[in-house]
Amino acid sequence: MEALLSEFTFLSDQALQDKNFDPSNIEDLMKLFEIESYKAWAAMELEQEEEVKEAETSMQQAEGYLDSVMEAAMDEFRRLEEEMELMAKAELKDLEDTADKARKVGNLMEKAAAIASKKYVEAALNSATASMKSAWKGLSSKKVHPS
Repeated sequence: MEALLSEFTFLSDQALQDKNFDPSNIEDLMKLFEIESYKAWAAMELEQEEEVKEAETSMQQAEGYLDSVMEAAMDEFRRLEEEMELMAKAELKDLEDTADKARKVGNLMEKAAAIASKKYVEAALNSATASMKSAWKGLSSKKVHPS
């Protein structure tokens, strides 16, 4: 392009100084300018397309990396979720076992209380019966208890 500018400067100077200067020389040079500018434009467009392809490749690599990182994170999340679920199940089982033991202890205490109550009632009945027998003996023997 610089060579064409030098040539244009030379032809311009020549056109100013030479009365017999042929303007077709400048037209030919202008056609060369046009061709050169199209070549530069095509080269720039090609360079731009290559940069776009590189950018797309980089983007695809970044997407692939992001996908792999996301998949690894999801795998870790799933493992953690499974681990937490197993821990929750174990804790629930432990709580159920504790509740079952407490229920059994409660049932045993209820039975023990029922037995103790029954023994108390029996003892009270035996005491009352003994008192009544003693009172009947006293009445039949005409003895009165000192109290």
